[in-house]
Amino acid sequence: MDINQRMCRRLVAQAHNPTGPAGHVVSWIFGHRSSNVRRNRWAVELLNIQPTERVIELGCGPGVAVAALADRATQGLVVGVDHSEVVIAQARHRNAEGMRQGRVRLIHAPVECLQVTGGPFDAALAVNTVGMWPEPTTRLREIGRQLRPGGRIALVSQPRCPGATAATSAAAGDRLAAQLSDAGFTVVRVETLELEPPAVCVLATQPHGE
Repeated sequence: MDINQRMCRRLVAQAHNPTGPAGHVVSWIFGHRSSNVRRNRWAVELLNIQPTERVIELGCGPGVAVAALADRATQGLVVGVDHSEVVIAQARHRNAEGMRQGRVRLIHAPVECLQVTGGPFDAALAVNTVGMWPEPTTRLREIGRQLRPGGRIALVSQPRCPGATAATSAAAGDRLAAQLSDAGFTVVRVETLELEPPAVCVLATQPHGE
């Protein structure tokens, strides 16, 4: 394996779970890269969050979407969860005022060990993280149990593999829709954001609050 391959693998590992000084750099990039910021804010807009709603984001990263959610849920609660202590620290810095006001709560935990109070939630969000979850359909069922009847969920994917195209994004959207259906959600629609490659957002509801 040459040095470029080793560096690529290290970057991928840091993207999945930022740690140490390198993780701080990767997390900072996640929080400031224009396409990432646009993608997160777009997903929040699609969820149509209302002022009193309670929302949970799985894999919140450095807190870009959490901040956008908190701007809308001005009388509600936004809970962000991530397995990386590095990104949670950056999310806390970005959302310091919301935390002081008690409108934002950030939790350092992996999605498979999720123990959250503050529900039931009106909406859930996950941006570019479902593909890294162990047993994603099981995780989605667990998230469904955190939602009120009729609660909404938005899952976003923007493939970052080399050579990714619009077809790659469409296939990722199909997988997310299938996983949501298998977990008991009703898929409502799929939206696309014209980035390079495109981002897809699958929107669904939890009809039974299971």
